[in-house]
Amino acid sequence: MTDRLPPLTALRAFDSAARHMSFARAARELNVTPAALSFQIKSLETHLGQPLFRRLNRAVELTEAGRMLAPGTADGFQSLTAAWRATRRLQDDSTLNVTAGPAFTAKWMAPRFYEFVQAHPEIELRFSASLRLMDFDLDEIDVAIRFGYGPDPDLYAEPLAFEWLTPVMTPAMAERYPTPQDLTRAPFLFDQSIDFLRPKCDWAAWFRAVGIDFDPQHGARFSQADHAVDAALAGAGVVLGRRALVIKDIHEGRLVAPYEVALRTDAHFRFVCQKGAEKRPSIRAFHDWILAEIEKTAEVSGRLTIVSVTD
Repeated sequence: MTDRLPPLTALRAFDSAARHMSFARAARELNVTPAALSFQIKSLETHLGQPLFRRLNRAVELTEAGRMLAPGTADGFQSLTAAWRATRRLQDDSTLNVTAGPAFTAKWMAPRFYEFVQAHPEIELRFSASLRLMDFDLDEIDVAIRFGYGPDPDLYAEPLAFEWLTPVMTPAMAERYPTPQDLTRAPFLFDQSIDFLRPKCDWAAWFRAVGIDFDPQHGARFSQADHAVDAALAGAGVVLGRRALVIKDIHEGRLVAPYEVALRTDAHFRFVCQKGAEKRPSIRAFHDWILAEIEKTAEVSGRLTIVSVTD
């Protein structure tokens, strides 16, 4: 028995028919006639020496051999497709597909990306805001901005600025609550997207850091960080704001961080791409732009006393 592979077109015909369990639908997918598809599958069965389908009156079903072959052909064509897409992307420096969480996209990317476009009009940015951990090949992603602890195995991952959290509010609200003790009477906003941080970086941890035994329980709660920040911008209350999501608003005066104490967390944003892809001109330009944008607001961090959290 030889291990010589049959023609790729025959395997493609089998893969499509096995997925659809229909010769007619497979023929439509491959843009061939049903007779041509049937011929390809028969040639594959001849090559193998046994049938792959049972032909019923108005349906087909896989034989034992067909069931054995189907997963491997499906995986093989998925891998080929992913490799082909990745190889084609190497030649395309005009489009950059970027994924990040919805909050980072809304509060960091969206207010700034026009500057990248102005500096690099030859590169078209395409954003995909999602909390799903996307696959660089299958989802055709070039760059991911991820938040958490890592690691990112088998990928190029570079930490961006370290992350801190501090109470932020409108300037008008800050006048009503000038000290941390006064803050205990303020309307609180809760960003539940940070609940996974360990050690906890919550309101109780921040009040401990300023020497006050207080753990607020009442206030509006938000599953998305950008919604909590938007509520603070509207004057609805004070939120424990994450650096990346509030630093531009602090820098430009829409929000203030009046108490100068911030909690540091080991969770951080990371610039992630496939290994070797960091050298592509479009990805390198995007990487350098992000670092330059972070530097523009670095002075805000310099005004804060940043303390590590203890349990």
